[in-house]
Amino acid sequence: MTRRHFAGSYAQARSKFFATAEAAGLAVQSHAHPLLGRDGETLAMDVARFGAADAPALLVLSSGCHGVEGYCGSGVQNALIADPGFHAAAARAGVAVLYVHALNPYGFSWWRRVTHENVDLNRNWHDFSRPLPKNEAYDAIAHLLVPPTWPPAPEVEAAIGAFVAQHGERALQAAVSAGQYDHPQGLFFGGRDPTWSQQTLRHVLQEHGRRCQRLGWVDLHTGLGPPGHGERIFAARDDAATLARARAWWGPSVTSIYDGSSTSALISGMMFNAAYEECAQAEYTGIALEYGTVPMAETIAALRGEQWLENHPEAGAAQRDAIKRRMLAAFYTDTDEWKQRVVEQGFDAARQAIAGLAR
Repeated sequence: MTRRHFAGSYAQARSKFFATAEAAGLAVQSHAHPLLGRDGETLAMDVARFGAADAPALLVLSSGCHGVEGYCGSGVQNALIADPGFHAAAARAGVAVLYVHALNPYGFSWWRRVTHENVDLNRNWHDFSRPLPKNEAYDAIAHLLVPPTWPPAPEVEAAIGAFVAQHGERALQAAVSAGQYDHPQGLFFGGRDPTWSQQTLRHVLQEHGRRCQRLGWVDLHTGLGPPGHGERIFAARDDAATLARARAWWGPSVTSIYDGSSTSALISGMMFNAAYEECAQAEYTGIALEYGTVPMAETIAALRGEQWLENHPEAGAAQRDAIKRRMLAAFYTDTDEWKQRVVEQGFDAARQAIAGLAR
């Protein structure tokens, strides 16, 4: 059953990853996080590799960039590792597979989307010696998005409604999610320094990604789009040849933030920059596989409440539990049907990547 690959906690997900990797004959390399998890457990970015160190092509399959989204990504990774046919296909194609489990283990454990630095890892890839991007639209509504009280006062919600009436829902999504660098206790904060997860992932890619000639990457996400649908979002720099290659691999339905075809807004500081910076010798092709959960308005509301909670540790236990459970539900649909759909689409994307990498 597909459900056996999914977990009810970060600690259980990590245990399943180790057990599945061991059963497949894969060793796990762990990069320990400096903090402990919600239940006092060890946190780590764990890595398992199938295939030779000098394979000409490497496929990276990663989970948990946005913490709580790892509940989905981990399950898909475990299902792939447990399938001998997938590894057999990779071996025939001369493609090595690198599973990076829990890019942001802190957020995974604590049901947060961000890292322990309160940073969105997929907005954290910048040269911090240079001026950071400005997000004036976010600045204008920052006080409304994370208000002083939760639930928000009626006038706060009315002000957000007025913003939507004037500019549209897509403009609200862009303002909120594009990334911002001036509100450390706000939403989608990209940080002012490299995070632990950013630095650790660089080390992983330096070790595993510098000997290949071709590099593919499928990064597993949740929270955008129709329930259970895996949107294949182009995850590379704005380059026509790379986009054409991605669509040749994964089909014409691959969307792009650059031409407005994606449900995602145009964002800055994205994680795929690591492929260019750490594996410059390789021809890189990647997507984010983004699975839908709940409507966008509910996702934003869950994020707002969870950030308010982080800023107000004095909140009572009942309110804390309700906010956290709403957060989990916004990024993980705990039903057999949803899990089956995401695994099937994960297998399709991974197999297509293997075929694309084969030469």
